[in-house]
Amino acid sequence: MVDIMKKIALASIIVGLGIIGACSQEKSNDMKGMDHDKMKGHESHGNVVRLNDSIGENELKIPAVLERDNEKGIVYTVKAQKGKTEIFDGIETKTYGYNGSFLGPMLRFEKGDKVKIRTINELDEPTTFHWHGLEVSSDVDGGPYDILKPGEEKVIEFEVTQEASTLWFHPHPHGITSEQVYNGLAGLIYIEDNHSKGLGLPNDYGKNDFPLVFQDKTFDDKKQLNYNAVKNEDGTIGNTLLINGTLNPKLTVNKEKVRLRLLNGSNARNYTFKLNSGDSFLQIATDGGFLNEPVTLKEITLTPSERAEIVVNFSQIKKVNNLALINEDGTVLLPFEVTDQSGVNSKVPEKLNDFSLADKELNLPVTKKVELFGMMNMVTINGKKFDPERIDFTQKQGVTEVWEIYNKPDMMGGMIHPFHIHGAQFKIISRDGKEPPENEQGWKDSISIKPDEKVRIVVQFKHKGVYMIHCHILEHEDNGMMAQIKVD
Repeated sequence: MVDIMKKIALASIIVGLGIIGACSQEKSNDMKGMDHDKMKGHESHGNVVRLNDSIGENELKIPAVLERDNEKGIVYTVKAQKGKTEIFDGIETKTYGYNGSFLGPMLRFEKGDKVKIRTINELDEPTTFHWHGLEVSSDVDGGPYDILKPGEEKVIEFEVTQEASTLWFHPHPHGITSEQVYNGLAGLIYIEDNHSKGLGLPNDYGKNDFPLVFQDKTFDDKKQLNYNAVKNEDGTIGNTLLINGTLNPKLTVNKEKVRLRLLNGSNARNYTFKLNSGDSFLQIATDGGFLNEPVTLKEITLTPSERAEIVVNFSQIKKVNNLALINEDGTVLLPFEVTDQSGVNSKVPEKLNDFSLADKELNLPVTKKVELFGMMNMVTINGKKFDPERIDFTQKQGVTEVWEIYNKPDMMGGMIHPFHIHGAQFKIISRDGKEPPENEQGWKDSISIKPDEKVRIVVQFKHKGVYMIHCHILEHEDNGMMAQIKVD
């Protein structure tokens, strides 16, 4: 134990010197001019490397919608590939992508669809295809057991049983997930249903319904992604923001209601999104579906893997010159160019969903306790690192249980951990015994947990199998902050 404490103390000194980046974010500042003697361990994680402002040179790229194969059933082909991408003008950067050189297309499902996906690994290394947020059996979930070696392919099948939502997919090979995502493996999933199509929300893809995949990178002097040179065991943070793979993006919108589907696709950075004009917006959905009612907000924070759908009414914003989506430290993330056109007359209904927590769910006892602890490569769940040969929890298919997740602080305070469950959407009962905020009262598959915070959630698995639970700081996941639950 003494040796471990010495290692942690040494790690905190390294963080304080600015040699490694930071992960759990309170407010971003430049490291220059700071009094490092006042920085203690995880407290320095509030001083992450500041992102460069977007100067709005490039119109935001919109991921293509993947066309279905001309075969019986709903069949898609998704290939993990390596390639070269012109992120910077005139320079080719080596990248990974799905069905292309960088990032991936959007897959559109409808509730009730019986889907076949042909997955192909065209990389020079093993990978998996994890469908983040989908409620599917574990044999198609794409966790660390579902390895495809270079050149291999596999056809998976499942039925879409959940409601309209914005999900995503990415690799999940144990030990190298962080590098593969960093290099570009990430794509989007839209689920629609009859209810969502009848709400009248902005839904013209790429016109008033935009996906925004936020990822921060650090490029070397040759404009390459050299992950091993910048890797931080506590979460790799970059100084350059890409949205949908676009450097210095801007988004041109009409004077209308615009739906923005936010995905924090970064390895470790947290984002607090707001408009630099001070105007409010409406949040309409969480990770796994619509909120019951729109929630008016002026800012929203998302930790890695969390999603939120918001609607901005550009027809009501008075100061549209230099309008932008910014981070909490004022960094310009996405400038908006507002045209004089009025656009489509869409709406945001007062009633969006019938999500609820039943009395019987609220009165259930806690049956599982999950303790998140540590930093760097000394991260654990319930005091243990991931072991593929060990089952950490069990649960019956279709049985609802209450879990309590505790972020245990260490001698330096601790850090935020985004906690993710595979194969299930859950409901939040409480944060430290208090009702969750309105904008978290919806389906979730990832949740931000602060140091010394206890969160209670209601969890039910629709399918059998062995699933992962883990911190979604990707380096923590790779370092063993992951456990297994067997559902039978």
